[in-house]
Amino acid sequence: MSQTKGIYIAGRWEDGATMIENRNPSDLSDVIGTYGQASAAQLDESLAAARKAQPIWWAAGIQKRHDVLMAIGTELMARAEEIGTIVSREEGKPLAEGKGEVYRAGQFFTYFAAEVLRNQGDLAESVRPGIEIDVRREPVGVVAIVSPWNFPVATPAWKIAPALAFGNAVVWKPANLTPASAVALTEIIAKQDIPAGLFNLVSGPGRDVGQRLVESRDVDAISFTGSVPVGRGIAAAAVQNMTKVQMEMGSKNPMIIMDDADLDLAVAHASGAAFGGTGQKCTAASRLIVHEAIHDAFVEKLVQSAQALNVGHALEAGTQIGPVVSEGQLKQNLDYVDVGKGEGAELLCGGDRLNRPTEGYYMAPTVFAGTRNDMRMNREEMFAPITCVMKAGSYDEALAIANDSEFGLTAGIMTKSLARASHFRANMRAGCVMVNLPTAGTDYHVPFGGRGASSFGPREQGTYAAEFYTTVKTAYVGAGAPE
Repeated sequence: MSQTKGIYIAGRWEDGATMIENRNPSDLSDVIGTYGQASAAQLDESLAAARKAQPIWWAAGIQKRHDVLMAIGTELMARAEEIGTIVSREEGKPLAEGKGEVYRAGQFFTYFAAEVLRNQGDLAESVRPGIEIDVRREPVGVVAIVSPWNFPVATPAWKIAPALAFGNAVVWKPANLTPASAVALTEIIAKQDIPAGLFNLVSGPGRDVGQRLVESRDVDAISFTGSVPVGRGIAAAAVQNMTKVQMEMGSKNPMIIMDDADLDLAVAHASGAAFGGTGQKCTAASRLIVHEAIHDAFVEKLVQSAQALNVGHALEAGTQIGPVVSEGQLKQNLDYVDVGKGEGAELLCGGDRLNRPTEGYYMAPTVFAGTRNDMRMNREEMFAPITCVMKAGSYDEALAIANDSEFGLTAGIMTKSLARASHFRANMRAGCVMVNLPTAGTDYHVPFGGRGASSFGPREQGTYAAEFYTTVKTAYVGAGAPE
């Protein structure tokens, strides 16, 4: 069953200037639907509508904002299986992951519904007599949200929810690879009692709609998740208007496996972090740094784990790894396999396209050994079910390899040593560090973000989200003496 849907601007659905077709990466004969692409004029209309709606929404008060966000989150959680099926059908992640993503998206909205009621300020004593000071947070204004395809509901949710919670208006440009998920989320938001134009869905190509959006003087803040090159372009455009930016970009996450680690647990966590979501996660473990004393045993078990994973149709029972999202992504993945071979890495398993009963973009989970940290495969984000093993002779060497990267999103260590774990937490240059856990998998109520080329601007999620979605005002009042 396919659908035809346009864009959502100024409180109404409209036909797009053009349409794109969306197909299921698990079964290329399955046409999910055709979806609208906004024109420049439609984008400009959405921005004008957002500017008009934002002060109305702010004036509606905290109870109203709480109730709307709670309703959105509750419906997402209640419909997790239905919408999760849409996510899995168009993005390719196994159904259990699709359902989990939508449920988590609902939790973002209910969490920030509660945060609405906690948006409290501070009182300060003045150094001058007779003056009172208060510090409060106010909305930044119109927020442009540019989100990726790999988490097509959860990532926009953790941006849209705080934006609305703190009184902002939203213009959202989702990824063109996952339009059905964007429509499903928009339909839930659109049915709420909110001002027309407060929330807008403007799908379209990044080079046209996306570029015009981030260059607009009508945008007060831009929250972006995607690649480093695109992020740098957004930052360059935003600075021309002094627009506030928050960006989550690339990663090359290391996991250190020490000689005292629980070997089976380490293999399970490394395999899950490397291949879960077909490796299409910014938190995927693509660099495995293994102590030489257990290197061979670990690699043998990792290869067995990778080969045992069931790669198949995202909606079929028993599927552990779905297809790659698109033909272009699959080609890029296979090109990286050739790069690895050319650099002298040892391909232990995978590295090829798989045939399944339905035609799709299936790829075997891939393990390379004998890699070095100066190889392209260990320097560049691949977004693929590929992981690279490196050997280290000591904890100090392993930590140095882990830190030798322009990225710094997540990092993990597998060890039974409290001393090593504590030292790693303090000295690993990453935004999120994991001890005896996968590098992938974070909670929704605490800050998320990285260092270096992985992130720029304030953190996402939790109470730290207020740093981006609000602006601080300090008020001084000289009331005078009562008469």
